Amino acid sequence: MSQVPAATRALRVLRLLAAQPEPLPVERIAAEVGLPRSSTYHLLATMAAEGFVVHLPDERTYGLGVAAFEVGSGFARQAPLQRIARRPLAALVDRIGQSAHLAVPHGRDVLYVLEERAPGRPPLVTDVGVRLPAHLTASGRAILAGLPREQVRALYPDRTAFVDRTGLGPASPTALRELLVETRRRGHAVEDGEVTPGLASVAAAVNDHNGLPVAGVALTFEADLPVSQRAGVAAAVRSAAAQLTRRLHGQDSSSVATRRRTTTSDTAAISTR
Repeated sequence: MSQVPAATRALRVLRLLAAQPEPLPVERIAAEVGLPRSSTYHLLATMAAEGFVVHLPDERTYGLGVAAFEVGSGFARQAPLQRIARRPLAALVDRIGQSAHLAVPHGRDVLYVLEERAPGRPPLVTDVGVRLPAHLTASGRAILAGLPREQVRALYPDRTAFVDRTGLGPASPTALRELLVETRRRGHAVEDGEVTPGLASVAAAVNDHNGLPVAGVALTFEADLPVSQRAGVAAAVRSAAAQLTRRLHGQDSSSVATRRRTTTSDTAAISTR
């Protein structure tokens, strides 16, 4: 048991360094992890000896080491998210009879990493390995709706960040903000002819343990599908996304929304004191 706190601190250091655009000084690492500077030096020295961090003496900073890269490469090779998602997506296709896919965020795009095509359905542009603008796709919108608003603003600072495929979809930060508000209210994302004319999609986000979206599950169908049937499609997609979230030990959207509302209320209360 005595090793657990040390392991937790090491993992926190790795997560911190992985989230930064450049190596960090030990003072910043100590402050972020919540350790005394002397303990942080000892921890970093151990991690450096194992190759998980590297010390850059000229810059007086620490960055990720080769061993950390190997862990990330192993994750990519094993594709655990795709493995976890394959059966739920297949079950979703069997249940609804429409093609499903899984996409992950990639900057202002989404990258499609898994597709389950329904029998008799036409091939889609969302094939594995394809990247599409996140603000135009249902998967991308589901992911963007779950990100902190500051992160969305950083991704889409002005009109130049928006691209167009069919003449439809948001073309400004304001339009995107309004669309994401509606997506959060609805509990799932939609797109209708904004990627491919004549086709529409419904998607929901898969969240990690921090309640942040790591992927989007979507079903694509002909745009003339009756509105009465779309509610059932949306419910099935949300259920599949929730199942994947649980498999990842993540937090579902309702828990995240409640937490954010509580945080906002607390902040407002503090500001009025």
